[in-house]
Amino acid sequence: MAGPFAMSTRLTILSLIKDIAAEQKKTLPPLTDDLVLLESGLDSLCFAILVARLEDSLGYDPFTASDDVYFPVTLGDFIAFYDGAR
Repeated sequence: MAGPFAMSTRLTILSLIKDIAAEQKKTLPPLTDDLVLLESGLDSLCFAILVARLEDSLGYDPFTASDDVYFPVTLGDFIAFYDGAR
């Protein structure tokens, strides 16, 4: 079961993905946990915008805070990575 931050983080991430896709005129497939990020329709600029906006919204960036090099593969991995960094 997800903790209190999990749904909030999830909703924030999904909302920002939809906003960025609309701004960048990208078509999104259904945003499911098993969606492979490389197949999401978002390009590297979209992901850079997403990470920057998530840092503004959530107050942290797990990519710069972590000593490990980790690249989430699926949307579920991406959300869990942010949840785990909290």
